[in-house]
Amino acid sequence: MTRAAVPRVDAPRASVTRDSATGPGGEGRTPADLRLVGPALAAWAAAAAALTAEGRTVAIACGAAVLVSGVLLLAAAARWRSGRGSAESAGRAGKAGAAGVAGAVAAVLLCAVAGAAVGALAGADTRRGPVPELARRHAEATVEATVTGDPKATRPRVRGSVRAVPAVVVEAEASRVTTTHGVTTAVRTPVLLMAHQPWLGLLPSTKVRVEGRLMSPSRSGDRVAAVVRVGDSGPPQVVAGPSVVQRAAGRLRAGLREATDGLAPDARALLPGLVVGDTSRVPSDLEEAFRTTDLTHLLAVSGGNLAVLLAVLIGPPHLASRAERRGLAARLGIPLRLTALLGGGLALGFVVVCRPEPSVLRAAVCGLITLLAIGTGRSRGLLPALAGAVLLLVLYDPWLARGYGFLLSVLATGALLTLAPRWAAALRRRGMPPRVAEALAAAGAAQAVCAPVIAVLAARVSLVAVPCNLLAEPAVAPATVLGFAALAAAPLVPPLAEGLAWLAGWPAQWTATVARTGAGLPGAELAWPGGWAGGLWLAAATVVVLLIAGRVLRSPWVCGACALLLLLAVVRPAPLTRGLTGWPPPDWRMVACDVGQGDALVLATGPHSAVLVDAGPEPKAIDRCLRRLGVDEVPLLVLSHFHADHVDGLPGVLRGRAVGAIETTPYALPPGQAAFVRREAGRAGVPVVEAVPGERRSVGGLSWEVLWPPPAGTSAVAEDGPNDASVVLLVRTGGLTLLLLGDLEPPAQQELWETHPGLPPVDVLKVAHHGSAYQDPRLTRGLRPRLAVISVGAGNPYGHPAARTIGALREQGAAVLRTDTDGPVAVTGGHGGPMAVTGQRRGRRRRRRPVQRPRRSRTVDGCGALPARGITESCTQRTSTPISVTSTPPARPPPPRRRYGTFSSATSWRCPSRTSRSTSVRRSCWRAGPWWTRWCAGGGEATATSSTARSRSC
Repeated sequence: MTRAAVPRVDAPRASVTRDSATGPGGEGRTPADLRLVGPALAAWAAAAAALTAEGRTVAIACGAAVLVSGVLLLAAAARWRSGRGSAESAGRAGKAGAAGVAGAVAAVLLCAVAGAAVGALAGADTRRGPVPELARRHAEATVEATVTGDPKATRPRVRGSVRAVPAVVVEAEASRVTTTHGVTTAVRTPVLLMAHQPWLGLLPSTKVRVEGRLMSPSRSGDRVAAVVRVGDSGPPQVVAGPSVVQRAAGRLRAGLREATDGLAPDARALLPGLVVGDTSRVPSDLEEAFRTTDLTHLLAVSGGNLAVLLAVLIGPPHLASRAERRGLAARLGIPLRLTALLGGGLALGFVVVCRPEPSVLRAAVCGLITLLAIGTGRSRGLLPALAGAVLLLVLYDPWLARGYGFLLSVLATGALLTLAPRWAAALRRRGMPPRVAEALAAAGAAQAVCAPVIAVLAARVSLVAVPCNLLAEPAVAPATVLGFAALAAAPLVPPLAEGLAWLAGWPAQWTATVARTGAGLPGAELAWPGGWAGGLWLAAATVVVLLIAGRVLRSPWVCGACALLLLLAVVRPAPLTRGLTGWPPPDWRMVACDVGQGDALVLATGPHSAVLVDAGPEPKAIDRCLRRLGVDEVPLLVLSHFHADHVDGLPGVLRGRAVGAIETTPYALPPGQAAFVRREAGRAGVPVVEAVPGERRSVGGLSWEVLWPPPAGTSAVAEDGPNDASVVLLVRTGGLTLLLLGDLEPPAQQELWETHPGLPPVDVLKVAHHGSAYQDPRLTRGLRPRLAVISVGAGNPYGHPAARTIGALREQGAAVLRTDTDGPVAVTGGHGGPMAVTGQRRGRRRRRRPVQRPRRSRTVDGCGALPARGITESCTQRTSTPISVTSTPPARPPPPRRRYGTFSSATSWRCPSRTSRSTSVRRSCWRAGPWWTRWCAGGGEATATSSTARSRSC
C-alpha cells in the first residue's frame, strides 16, 4: 500500500524493494567508493526542491553555485600546479589533497546546478500553457493526449452508504487542447485522465482524443497539471495506435495472462504482477496482506527480478570477467563483450515489457553501468553504480526525486550494499551459518532503512516483515525465471507456456500464502504516527535500538528472551492480551466494532462463536475486530440492509471463518450491492436467506426476534428506501435486552412503534443511522434505554452523531458511547444490567444486581428455513392477520431528568456532579433496589472540574 498532487484513488506506491543491481558485491570487504555519492545526493535534493520553486529563485541559486564552483576549480588548479613544483613530498601531498577537496565540492555544486535546472524545467511544464488555467476554472475542453502508462482500475471505495463507481486512471501527456470557444493550442503538458472500464485495454504510446472537464489536482507539486474527467463512458476515441514495440510488449503480457488462467486464484493473480508488473487481477485482500507484511516489492515486478535474470545470464558480477565466470553465457561459450551486450538488451527489454517503474529504472541503469564496466574491463563497484544510476535518472526524470518508490528502492539497495555485509559478518562471527546470516542481514538492513519511509506513508510498522521476507525470498528466483520463460513461450508454444506457468505458480502460491499467513497474525503490524514527524521518530528509535542491540544481544539468553517477546507481541495469545489490555472483557455479550463510518455488531454465542449483525464498510476492519475477539465461527451473519457501509466488509467476515448462513432484508436495494452480497456468499458457499418478521431464533445463550421490516407489499414506508428496510432485532442475552435499529429513519421508527406498542424498555439501544439527527422521540421515550451505542466513523462528512440526538438520549437518562471517540464498545452484564467496556479503558469495577425481565409471546406468519448449524427457531403459523405482540413490562415511574451517570472509558459507572458535566474523580457505582436508583462507592463528595459550585454527593 501502508498504496503526487493528483487526487489518485490508488495510494502512492510504497514498495519496499530489497534488491541490488546485479547481485552481491564486495563493498563489505574493501573501502567503499563514495566519490559519486555526494554529487548524486546533491542533484537529487536540488531537483526535488526546484520542481515547485520559482524560476527566478532557481536561476539565482544556480548562478551563485556556478560562480562558487568556478572559484573552487580555479583554486584547485592553482594548488595542484603549485604542488607539482614543490620540492617536499609532504607539501605536494597536502596541496594535492586540498585541490582534491575543492574539486569534489565543485563537482557537488555543479551536479546540484544540473539537477535544479532540469527540475525547474520539468516543473514549468505543469504551470505553463492554457491547461493549468482551464483546470482552475473547471472548464470543459477537448484534449488530444498520448498515453504514457498502463491504465489502472481504482479500488472501489465506500463513501457514506454507497460504493463509489470504480474509475480508470490513465497517465498521459496532452499535445493539443481545444476550448469550448474553438481556440486550439499546441501544448506539452502532463495530465491524468479519469475514464471508464473500456479504457483498460489501451497501451502506452496510444494517442487519444477526449472531451471532458479539467480540474486541478487536489495537492500542488505533482507531476500532472490537470485531471481530465472524461465525460463519455464509451470506448476511447483513438487518434493513433500504439508503437510497434508497445504492441509487441502488450502481446507478451496478454500471453502470460492467458497462460496463467488455469492456476489457483492467488497464483493466477500474483504471477503476472511478479513477472511483468500486471496487477490487474490482484484482489484487494491479497494486496492488503502484502502491504501488511511489507512484501509489496514481490506483489509487482521490481529491480530484484531484473537482478535474477542478469544473474542467470552472467552469473555473479564479481566473477564475470574471470576465467571461472558463471552463468548461462559462460556455459554457452559466449564472449564476455557479447555477454555484456546481451545483458544490456535484456535490461532494455525488461524496462519496455515491465514498464518503467522507479525500481525497474534504478535496477536497469545500475545493471547497464555494471555491464559497461564488465565489457570494458574496468572496476565494477556496485555502490558507484548505484550512485551513478541515481544521478542519471534524476537528470533524466526529475520527478523521480519526489517519488517514494524511487526513494525506497535506493534506500533498500544502499542498505544491501553497505549495512548488510557488515551485519552478516557480525552474525557469522557469532556462529550463525553463512547463508542464513546473509539472508537475515539483508532482510533486516532493508527493513531498517525502509520502515521510516513506510511509516510516513502508512502510519504503521510491520512486526512480521523480516520473517515474511526470509520465507518468501527463496521463491522469487524460481517464480521469476519460470515466469519469464512462460512469457517468452506464450506467443510461440502456448501449451509449453501453460506448463511453465503451472510450475511458476507453485512458488507464487507460496509467496501469497506467506503474505496471508503473516497478515493474519494478531500483531502483524503496530500503529505508528504518520507523516514525516512519525518517520523521523521511527528512524531515531531504530538507531537507538541498533546501538543497544550491538552490546546487549551478545548473550544467547538475551537474544532468546527478545525473540520470545517479539513472538508474543506478534501472536498475542488471548489470555496474555486480555491480562495486559483487558480487551476483550471475559464476559462480553455484545461488541460494537470500530469499523469507521458503518455498523458491525458482534453478539457472543460461545467461546469462539458469535452472531454478527452487519459487516461494516472495510473487510480489514471487521476482520481485525473479529480476530481480537477470538471469533472463528459465525453461525449467522445478519445484514440489516444493503448499503455499502453495512455490507462491503463481507469478505473480511468470510476470510478464514466458518459462516453458517447470511440473513438479509427482503428488500434488495440497492440492487448492485445486493448482487455483491450474493456473489460473495456464493463464492464462499454460504446460503443466503431473507429475514421474516416475527421469527425467533437462538444460539447458545443468545436469542433474538425479528421485528422489522414487514413483508413486501405490506408497508409503503419499508419500500421507501434501503434505510427503512433495515432488519430490526430484539436480542436477549445474559439477562440483557438489546434493540438493534439498523438505519431506520423516523417514519419507519414510528411505524415500528405503532406495530409493536408493547415493546419493553431495553438495556442497550443501538442508535439508528449512526446517531443522525433524524430520530423519533416517541420511540426513544418508550424504550428508555440505559445504554445507547452509536457506531460512527471519526471525521465523517455527515455530522454524525448529531448533538441533538446525543442530548435527547442523555435527557432520557441513557449513557451514550460512540465508536469514533471511545473505540470499540463491549457490553457485559447479567441480571444486574449492562456494563460497558471500551477498547481504551484501563480498569473496571462492577457490581450487579438482578433485574426482573418481562416475558414475551408472539404469533407470526411464518419463518423461512435457516440452514445454520446450532440455530433453533420458534414460529407459529397463523392467518394473515396483523402481527400481534403480547408483553407485560413492569410498571415504572416517570424517569427523573438525570437517572444515570455516563459510562467512563475505565468501564465503571461514573458518579457525575449534578451541577457539572464532569468530575475530577471516578468511583464505581452499582444499583440496588429499583432500577432507577444508584449509589456511589468510595465515600466523600465529587468535586466539579467545570463548575464553581460544589458537587452534591451521590
